[in-house]
Amino acid sequence: MQYRHLKGPLQEIKSDLLAVGVFGDPTRDTVFKAINKATEGLLKTVAREQCFAGKASQSVVVRSESMLPAKHLAVLGLGEKSAFVPPSIRDFAARTVAIGQRLGAHNVALTLPPLALSRRADGVQYAVEGAVMGSYRFNKYRTQEEPKNTIKRFGVISSAADGKLTAAQSRAINAALARGEAVAEAVCRARDFVNEPAGYMTPSRIAEEAKNLAKKHNLKIKVLGRRECERLGMGMFLAVAQGSIEEPKLIHLTYSPPGKPASKVALIGKGVMFDSGGYSLKPSSAMEDMKMDMAGAAVVLASMSAIATLGSKHEVHAIAACCENLISGSAFKLRDILTAMDGTTVEINNTDAEGRLTLGDAIIYARTKVKPDQILDFATLTGACVIALGPYTAGVMSHSEDMVKRWFDAAERTGEDMWRLPLTERLKPQLKSHLADMRNTGERWGGALTAGLFLQHFAGDSPWLHVDLAGPAMAARNHGAVQRGGTGFAVATIVEYLARD
Repeated sequence: MQYRHLKGPLQEIKSDLLAVGVFGDPTRDTVFKAINKATEGLLKTVAREQCFAGKASQSVVVRSESMLPAKHLAVLGLGEKSAFVPPSIRDFAARTVAIGQRLGAHNVALTLPPLALSRRADGVQYAVEGAVMGSYRFNKYRTQEEPKNTIKRFGVISSAADGKLTAAQSRAINAALARGEAVAEAVCRARDFVNEPAGYMTPSRIAEEAKNLAKKHNLKIKVLGRRECERLGMGMFLAVAQGSIEEPKLIHLTYSPPGKPASKVALIGKGVMFDSGGYSLKPSSAMEDMKMDMAGAAVVLASMSAIATLGSKHEVHAIAACCENLISGSAFKLRDILTAMDGTTVEINNTDAEGRLTLGDAIIYARTKVKPDQILDFATLTGACVIALGPYTAGVMSHSEDMVKRWFDAAERTGEDMWRLPLTERLKPQLKSHLADMRNTGERWGGALTAGLFLQHFAGDSPWLHVDLAGPAMAARNHGAVQRGGTGFAVATIVEYLARD
């Protein structure tokens, strides 16, 4: 699909489908009025017949009957104006693409709502992201003939009524087109990683995918196998992996900016490619979607493609600790005592709390081998976080106020929903063990928080931020630009955090 910026007026835009968005009563919308006049009242008549009231779930599609250069017109409800935020344009664009595909359109144009014009370039970026992400389908294993995406060109109309833009505005819009495509492609790549069956997307397979990314984007890569991890003393990571015949892989991708980097940042992703729970076995219904337990690794690796494409002033290290948590005669057991890479001993009281073990060693690896200025980790870590925040919101924990502020600023700009959770010191005694330095889980209450406290121990004094993706990493149904399955959640915020000047 080609992405373009188009200049108005709307009545002169030539396309197979022209989409506009309205808030509430369409007869009060100036854009709707202008197009309705050009169609000699047809649009208003059809909208009235279909009881269109501008709700976010509503749309009206009419054929322009040669009254306009656009063959079809689509009016999409955007809901309440007071609730609108610019990232909502992603869903608007995704809905437009869906209508265009149903019509067999080749050339689609969308106009940004007036409320988005104060952030024109951002609006263009969100529209492109929505078009790419809304077109995403994971149909690799379907044998039936699937409808093909007919759309070849997607245009965004964002200029003022007179169509004039300054040279600076034009440059910003062109950059936004490229940025939107790069971010959305990284999101879709993360979705692919998560959506692949665990029997295919093994630790070795995702390591090969990372090598392909490194080759394509001129990144440095290092992949450590079992022996290298043994030499480093990564006893927690290797214990989780020892029940599987698949060799664990610690993947380390590096992006280096031209010139002196502003800082060094480590992105760490949980890569449990399948999680049975180990001897703390999950029930079948809870295990069914556990191919998604590597979503943290998926987003940090996929983000590197966008960071490399767009450039960053930071040196960025993506580290993914990838293995499988299975049951066998060699699997680790309850009450085993493991030794982490930094010498910390950990008593196991739940083999299904394995992600924090793999992340703990990966954090130590980053802290001692990379020596970053910031550490950010991403993991589908706890069901407790989903219970607390629901399926659309990630939980964030950190002991760095500066990182928290900048991370939430980035999340607000991208529209990814996150909420800060506390690192409550009074919960630390739950992690005490009478046999080892600590144990890997606390009590039932505050389970997401004790997981964060466990990771904080291994981050030490390094500026560190933890994002629990357990809720939004996978979607049970389509909604807006999100398709059922892996969502690629957090890619956009990572890229915004690291690749925005």
